[in-house]
Amino acid sequence: MTDPVRVTLEGDDESTSARVYDDEGDVSIENATFRFSVTGRSEGDEIDHDALDGDATATDEPRRIAPLADVPANGTLRCEARSGARGTELILQRQGEDAVAWRNSCPHKPDVRLDPGSGAIVTDDQLVCHEHGARFECGDGVCTAGPCRGDALESIAVAVRDGTVYLTDDRFESCNRLDDPAA
Repeated sequence: MTDPVRVTLEGDDESTSARVYDDEGDVSIENATFRFSVTGRSEGDEIDHDALDGDATATDEPRRIAPLADVPANGTLRCEARSGARGTELILQRQGEDAVAWRNSCPHKPDVRLDPGSGAIVTDDQLVCHEHGARFECGDGVCTAGPCRGDALESIAVAVRDGTVYLTDDRFESCNRLDDPAA
């Protein structure tokens, strides 16, 4: 799990809060126990690895993001990578026959999206933060100008196979576009 979650349990006579940093576990109070798994599996669930290995579509389809042709070179495509019930917004950009992805967040102010929904500004091969003008190299995401100069965008691993972009970052299980490709 990348971000901790606060869990609060309240009983008749007692209340307890805990910050959870793991993907699974439990928190107890009085006679109650809260068990959780953000991977979507419960304790004791078996994973059929043979079925997953034998069917490439079963493992690749949730990680399929978009045809490379749909990914702009002079802008970005907003997507959401998921791990269990948790999502991380990312931006995807085409670079020739390849693609790169970063968390859709400015290092200067993490709650500010680089792509607010209409595509990030790209000028002179640099992404530009629409709020305060920080400029980031499209290749490595390093900030070259602005209040976060020297910092870098958080990279998210993707790969292009047969003209389609796939999520390859092991922190996430699936990815989907946040636009309507039919529109």
